[in-house]
Amino acid sequence: MEEWSISQLQEMMGNGRITAKEIVQLYLDRIQQIDQSGPTLNSVLAVNPKALAIAEALDTERQTSGPRRPLHGIPILLKDNIESTDPLPTTTGSLALAQNFATQDSFVAERLRAAGAIILGKTNLSEWANFRSSRSSSGWSSAGGQVRNPYALDRNPCGSSSGSGVAVAANLCAAAIGTETDGSIVCPSHTNGIVGVKPTVGLIGRSGIVPISHSQDTAGPMARTVRDAAILLGILTGTDPRDNATVASANHSHSDYTQFLDKDGLNGARIGISRNFFGHNPYVDAVIEEAIETMRQAGATVVDPANIETKSEFGDSEFEVLLYEFKHDLNAYLATMPNTVPYRTLADLIAFNEANKESVMPYFAQEHFEAAQAKGPLSDKAYLEALAKSHRLSRDEGIDATLKAHQLDAIVAPTGGPAWPTDWVNGDHYGGASSSPAAVAGYPNVTVPAGYVFGLPVGISFIGGAWQEPTLLRLAYAFEQVTQVRQPPQFLPTLSFEL
Repeated sequence: MEEWSISQLQEMMGNGRITAKEIVQLYLDRIQQIDQSGPTLNSVLAVNPKALAIAEALDTERQTSGPRRPLHGIPILLKDNIESTDPLPTTTGSLALAQNFATQDSFVAERLRAAGAIILGKTNLSEWANFRSSRSSSGWSSAGGQVRNPYALDRNPCGSSSGSGVAVAANLCAAAIGTETDGSIVCPSHTNGIVGVKPTVGLIGRSGIVPISHSQDTAGPMARTVRDAAILLGILTGTDPRDNATVASANHSHSDYTQFLDKDGLNGARIGISRNFFGHNPYVDAVIEEAIETMRQAGATVVDPANIETKSEFGDSEFEVLLYEFKHDLNAYLATMPNTVPYRTLADLIAFNEANKESVMPYFAQEHFEAAQAKGPLSDKAYLEALAKSHRLSRDEGIDATLKAHQLDAIVAPTGGPAWPTDWVNGDHYGGASSSPAAVAGYPNVTVPAGYVFGLPVGISFIGGAWQEPTLLRLAYAFEQVTQVRQPPQFLPTLSFEL
């Protein structure tokens, strides 16, 4: 079952070679054999006890009335900050939310369920989506422990959507849903050798997702191929009555993004190279240089350099915005908690963490929580000025300016550095990343496998303006088709360091 695509699974179910129930059982068996034992990836926090029954019902529906949409009978894993009404808590990796059982589906779960997808379970993640401490270890949570990179088990899976990235890479599901505030879809996709789509903020509804920042948060697909990611993206779009940000997407969203996939999509495209994201790792740079040459040979006009000149100028303002919005948005979310969860404010969570620090904070503390708690309301001048600065520098003078100045279809950069050894003493050390401009702007970012460094995956990012997912997916698909570099992980204990 390694590397089965959504289209392959649909074809197999359509001609009677396999049923959705059998597919679910195969994935459940593989989760038990690889994730919970064997290499022990620790990427799946909980499996849905109703998954087999749901699959059986969908098999019956297929026989009587045919499949609903391309996800009919397809098992999908959700990051565990996304609510569903399945008998699974939404913990965001925290023991404080161990009894957070949703009474209403998130918009994402609702869309998946309506399309006939099977919510197979919930994936482990960086606790509180990696917004608790400046010294955190990506992929560690008090609810689930440490997620491990399937390419080298002692390496980090990166980003808060770490479990989703690892589960997809290790073929524990057909595809998964992650969330991103800054880097949490594209980084684990890059370090685990898969495709990640961080869409324009507002393209996918966020109701029922534990928040960090309404300015930057979004869910997005994580898959082994661009086509699978495009299929999933089309299912997830739409206006969410509980998320006003989606109103703006009404004339920009599509129910089928596969229509934009073109294996010759690089021919005639103008691709700009943001050189100011290079220079962190010579091996990564070499992979991306080869990718650039591949795009040139595929008919793209390469504009080099085409730097996002402001990329280092909004870090402080971004963090200020995140602190303010985290307190505001999380307090609003906690106010809706069921009675089984006694915590109603960020202050309550800080007290919980302190009272349970041996199990919740054995390696890193909660500086971000405490800094956010000290912030005032969203009417504060400091917040409003930081938000305006972030948008101006990331949008008008950042991505938009670069695209316009060079008449580009997309900006290209290395997604990040190779996966680092997991380090609970010092925390994460990324080695370069290009996610922030698109994250702060709320613009789309698609990462695709580009190569390997000592066996560790390296991704390349295609960054565009608002609502430019069709263009980015066309370019990413064409690049994927001409390169075909993805290799399934081998679950090595550590790296061999052989070139």
